[in-house]
Amino acid sequence: MAELTAASRTSPVAHLEDRMRAATVTGARAVTLTEWPFIAMVNVRVDPTSEAADRIGKALGAPLPPQCGHTSTSGPHTVLWLGPDEWLVLSQADATAVTAELKEALGADPGSVVDVSANRTTLELSGPAARHVLEKGCPLDLHPRALGPGQAMSTTVGPVAVLLWQVDDTPTYRLLPRSSFADYLARWLIDAMSEYHGPVIP
Repeated sequence: MAELTAASRTSPVAHLEDRMRAATVTGARAVTLTEWPFIAMVNVRVDPTSEAADRIGKALGAPLPPQCGHTSTSGPHTVLWLGPDEWLVLSQADATAVTAELKEALGADPGSVVDVSANRTTLELSGPAARHVLEKGCPLDLHPRALGPGQAMSTTVGPVAVLLWQVDDTPTYRLLPRSSFADYLARWLIDAMSEYHGPVIP
């Protein structure tokens, strides 16, 4: 029954897959938009100075990031800083297993570990023009001097609140909107990409 349920899941933007593929731009101003559906996401709240935080870091194989913008990665896990005592664990591992392991690490100490995988999806925008696409509607300074690989920030793209994580210096960005806003954001990005199909205007 569990396998059937997993196989029958539909991502919030699955119906836009063909449109995202058609929006792909090649050449010097290349940019692509894809979805990474069903990534395990676990919200962690804990005192960063506590022994529980240390145990959780050891369970993940990497310490909880200490400040805004920081991330840490080990194996299938990446941890994004959300606040002074809050983090989002992204994982390629099974969400139930990750949640159980982190709950065990937290133990009876104050804090919480909650599987929030259904709350968000992940859109990936990549290519030489990716930063320029985002700059049409993101208030963050996305220049490499201000944001680089391995950094993640809470922001907005258009009217949609997202977690924005720069993965590499291609640049590749992963945007994590709430599932209910994913359709709007994907359509906004497709529209913002459209001008890069045309020639550069001097």
